[in-house]
Amino acid sequence: MLEKIIQYSIHHKLIVLLFSLGIVGFGLYSLSQIPIGAVPDVTNNQVQIITTSRNLATEDVEKFLTYPVELEMANLPDVKEIRSISKFGLSVVTVVFNDKIGTYLPRQLIAEKIKSAEEKIPAGFGTPFMGPITTGLGEIYQYTIEVDSAHRDQYSLSDIRTIQDWVVKRQLSGIPGVVEVNTWGGYLKQYEVAVNPEKLRSLHISISQTFSALEKNNSVAGGGYIERTNQTYFIRGEGLVGSLEDIENIVIEIRNGIPVFIKDVASVGFGHATRFGAITGNGEGEKVLGQVMMLKNANSKAVIDAVKERVTQISPSLPPGISINPFLERSELIGKTTFTIAENLILGCLIVIFVVVVLLGNLRSGLVVASVIPMSLLFALSLMYIFGVDANLMSLGAIDFGIIIDGAVIIVEFIAFKISAERTKVLALPKAERQNFIDNITHLGASKMMHSAIFGQLIIIIVFIPILSLVGIEGKMFRPMALVFTFALLGTMILGFTYVPVMASLFIKPTDPDKKTISTRLMSFLENKYKPTIAWALRSKKLVLGSAFALLVMVGFLFTRMGGEFVPTLDEGDFVIQPVLKTGTSLSNTVLATTRIEKILKKFPEVDQVVSRIGAAEVPTDPMSMEESDVIIKLNPKGMGVGRKQR
Repeated sequence: MLEKIIQYSIHHKLIVLLFSLGIVGFGLYSLSQIPIGAVPDVTNNQVQIITTSRNLATEDVEKFLTYPVELEMANLPDVKEIRSISKFGLSVVTVVFNDKIGTYLPRQLIAEKIKSAEEKIPAGFGTPFMGPITTGLGEIYQYTIEVDSAHRDQYSLSDIRTIQDWVVKRQLSGIPGVVEVNTWGGYLKQYEVAVNPEKLRSLHISISQTFSALEKNNSVAGGGYIERTNQTYFIRGEGLVGSLEDIENIVIEIRNGIPVFIKDVASVGFGHATRFGAITGNGEGEKVLGQVMMLKNANSKAVIDAVKERVTQISPSLPPGISINPFLERSELIGKTTFTIAENLILGCLIVIFVVVVLLGNLRSGLVVASVIPMSLLFALSLMYIFGVDANLMSLGAIDFGIIIDGAVIIVEFIAFKISAERTKVLALPKAERQNFIDNITHLGASKMMHSAIFGQLIIIIVFIPILSLVGIEGKMFRPMALVFTFALLGTMILGFTYVPVMASLFIKPTDPDKKTISTRLMSFLENKYKPTIAWALRSKKLVLGSAFALLVMVGFLFTRMGGEFVPTLDEGDFVIQPVLKTGTSLSNTVLATTRIEKILKKFPEVDQVVSRIGAAEVPTDPMSMEESDVIIKLNPKGMGVGRKQR
């Protein structure tokens, strides 16, 4: 079978060359379409069910919010695990499903059950809802709303929070790949009616009457339409509150033709909702933070680029003195990772090409083998695009070109040897017959060595079967590496009996076998050093075998004493510290503590920005207590500051 393919390829060179160009073209297209990230997303298939209540204690949250939701979710199919967190005013239930059922079916199943859970929760205690379709790596862009020094007295924290919620957040929504724009910190603006109990008693008005009046006098109503003189007039009643004065002038009841207003029994003003988190930054006090969260399995680089473009468009429309400060974005890490991958691939490719050219002793043979490297890489990229494998440090960083082109080296070296051995006959033939003779030599040489080359490559692929069989977090982390390596080997195998014989027959020319080259001198030197060594080893079999066994035992002992990590340490260039204060510490005291920490850290010249996240955000996908915080330390680029290498 393989001999017929090789023979067909040599006799139909144009078809093979067009096939190779197709691999190059589709590979380049795939390179532009493959999602690019820093590391694989190992988050399991989970859905969060969040219920917020502004006034329930932790015990009541567990009893009235968390337990009913957990009970309803327990009977869902393909559930692996259910876990929950109950804090003051907050319940987060995480349901983990099997990966095989996908992303959206679990959400559909939960949506059907969440209604039943809602019916079991007492009225007014909270309404459960599902968290965004994102993962632990979904926080791709984080920013703070900054106020310059000239306008700092003009904006309160409530004003800045309002700008984030009603200006910035709304304009960042709708970007392809963005599933949520989360808000953290500041004060959520509210209209507050502070009822005076003494005035209520004196006027014999109950709180329920006051509440009912407020509720009924803040609405709109439609009245259909009427027709007059060939015209249609639509009727609508406008009753929405637009100012504090509107609330003050709401009528509770009328007594003897005299209205009793809200302002007669209460004071009306602006307030803020109970909050469970805060943001501080750079030792300047409280700020407002926004988190752009990416849709699960989206292209992080493309989404970040779209978000940055939208931020550029938003900035001119912001109020005077307001700016968006992106302090943490994934594009920096992706850029560093992409540069590392490209550097490793290019340097590895150049080293392999140099070694192959030097050891083969034939520039044409070396270039034929070297051309297989980018071809196999483009073939692997094509299959990555087809099978949905992301490009990241784990999938592309482990490619070994030396192993990949091993089969091509065997084939090309043998073909070059056979052509050089028939040098006299080749040169004696006329040009019209010379190519046919070289084609025959190429066919025989490739056919003879192809089985050995494929056998070696199949052994390597078989070695990856245990990695390909991994599931769960281990599979998500390491299977991309094995898949990409296998894709590249498959590409080399296909190119080995199509592209390589064609290029060898076209470019390899007969050389003088007696001519001394760098390769022959190097191999002679190594052979002279190797012969006495192998001769001594054959004479001292017991000593060699005993030494090898002792070395194996020693290495096994050292292996049991070595430390282990799941993945190598990734230097992202930034730090996160997590100070935890005494349980029960108030939010205001935690804000003061993190502000002091930031002032100390800002004294270091290597530090660019320090932002602290305290407690929980508006959509609490990663809830913390009010005494817990994440202090994010963003460092200056290398070269700025002193002692960056000794940090």
